[in-house]
Amino acid sequence: MKAIRIHKTGGPDVLTLEDITLAPPGPHEVRIRHTVIGVNFLDIYHRSGLYPLPLPSGIGSEAAGVVELAGDNVADLKRGDRVAYTGAVGSYAQEANVPAARTVKLPDSISDEIAAGSLLKGLTAHYLLRWLYPVKSGETILVHAAA
Repeated sequence: MKAIRIHKTGGPDVLTLEDITLAPPGPHEVRIRHTVIGVNFLDIYHRSGLYPLPLPSGIGSEAAGVVELAGDNVADLKRGDRVAYTGAVGSYAQEANVPAARTVKLPDSISDEIAAGSLLKGLTAHYLLRWLYPVKSGETILVHAAA
């Protein structure tokens, strides 16, 4: 399968398209065939080395797709389930093994494109508005760069 990998940190020129062999999913993991991936500023931080990854590494942390295989101890996901995930590096690839706990099943009403483009951003907004600084009634907030 094809995957974008980095062997050193730097600019976009360090991204390489490679043929790799993906090991079977481990216990508590599922293999997901990606239909859409999310692109996030976090990916630039990983690529540049600001947030270091062990190298060589895959890159990308958000995607949607279809479960192809389930590892041992995965009871609630099966082949053919539509899912999205975030928080596992390696989404810039045709497939990835992902901890099942990082996935969410997608209802028919949510497209893969919406899921892959909003899961990490939505969780970030939730974290900022509910945990980092719980916004209270009457307060004003500014949302910028809401791309």
